[in-house]
Amino acid sequence: MTTIAHFIDGRPTIGASGRSAPVFDPATGAETGRVALADAADVRAAVAAARAAQPAWGATTPLRRARILNRFLTILEARVDELAAAITAEHGKVLSDARGEIRRGIEVVEFATAAPELLKGEFSENVGTRVDSHSLRQPLGVVAGITPFNFPAMVPMWMFPVALACGNAFILKPSERCPSAACLIAGWLAEAGLPKGVFQVVQGDKTAADALLADPDVAAVSFVGSTPVARHIYETATRSGKRCQALGGAKNHMVIMPDADLDQAADALMGAAYGSAGERCMAISIALPVGKATADALVARLTERAEKLAIGPGSDPASDMGPLVSKPHLERVRGYIDTGVEEGAKLVLDGRGFVRSGHENGYFIGATLFDDVTPRMRIYREEIFGPVLGIVRVDDFDTAIRLINEHEFGNGTAIFTRDGGAAREFATRIQAGMVGINVPIPVPMAFHSFGGWKASLFGDHHMHGAEGVRFYTRLKTVTSRWPTGGRRAGADFIMPTME
Repeated sequence: MTTIAHFIDGRPTIGASGRSAPVFDPATGAETGRVALADAADVRAAVAAARAAQPAWGATTPLRRARILNRFLTILEARVDELAAAITAEHGKVLSDARGEIRRGIEVVEFATAAPELLKGEFSENVGTRVDSHSLRQPLGVVAGITPFNFPAMVPMWMFPVALACGNAFILKPSERCPSAACLIAGWLAEAGLPKGVFQVVQGDKTAADALLADPDVAAVSFVGSTPVARHIYETATRSGKRCQALGGAKNHMVIMPDADLDQAADALMGAAYGSAGERCMAISIALPVGKATADALVARLTERAEKLAIGPGSDPASDMGPLVSKPHLERVRGYIDTGVEEGAKLVLDGRGFVRSGHENGYFIGATLFDDVTPRMRIYREEIFGPVLGIVRVDDFDTAIRLINEHEFGNGTAIFTRDGGAAREFATRIQAGMVGINVPIPVPMAFHSFGGWKASLFGDHHMHGAEGVRFYTRLKTVTSRWPTGGRRAGADFIMPTME
């Protein structure tokens, strides 16, 4: 049985903690390996190596940093299938979805290769008599990323390419449930010519995460996960003076207007609700059809489609949806379905009894559909993170907007309509960080930025794009005067006006 190691100071290492945890294949429930779990000493070793490597990397020209990222990009493009297989083996998502995840990560690497352009400052001539001002964006130093199980490649690639392009050293703490992707990425970065210590992986659990948060040499932390943990990460990091962006949970709504193409809306909901078994922070878990006729027609279409959903191992090309990531998470999702029934929602499709023949010990659950969900129910208020879609029937457009805006989360939302006026009003009034108009999962492209509102984001900066560059750099403004003749005698004791 293999042991999945850390990657510290340019090489794989088991570390000194002696701790490890099992890694499982979600499709079979079988233990496939062990992952090393870092303790505070292992984390300190990684931080020390990063601190030693960062000054030279920060002094490397942006063009040379971009060339290394370009070489990494070439390697990554050639090995997508290898990385996708590693993701599917540990997460369970279907291979096509794993490849899609990698593709969205590659887009950020492509964006980061434009480092010379991204890091250009501003210049103003003659802001005062013979006085010029210019700005610089300089790296923070050592930064860290704590990433979730559901996107073992994409979410780290939302962080480290921009951080590296900006001249920082980066330490990645991936989920211990899906640790192998991080090791592949670390090896490929080294192969591309990244100096040792500039990118490192510390495998681990809460112990490793807490050590990164406590280390005084870590200047910034990026996080993606649940809202309670995101709040803890943000409060702990900022209390010790670190910069932090902590992306939390979601309860994404999709409004379906009476004029929408209902077949298009139903197809979009199928992918958005049940793709990756609902284990996405941008999954649509609540549909808001406007009017009884719209709701009845939508539920009929969803039921017909969901009953035909092919559920099986992610490695099977015929599968539309794979298993959940772990047995505890499977029990958690089943518990939410139990709760929905107890609270009075109408269970149209029940996924609790699904069993995949030949994979009886896998963490499978069927597509689940609730109708007549109300805002007081837990299945409406809380993030389930599974293939459970709730229908909340509303009478009008304004009610739909009010419900979305009153919800605790504000990650993403969508509307399906043919009415440009309604779409524009929705985009203007809605309180969410990302909005889709006839687009069910509105994840921005790499040159824009990803992030939610309200309890879905703690911190001032969204991820990747221009926001990512701002997060991973400090702004410095230089004001200069070069004497050209006689010096003015005496000291000035007034605030300089630059006239």
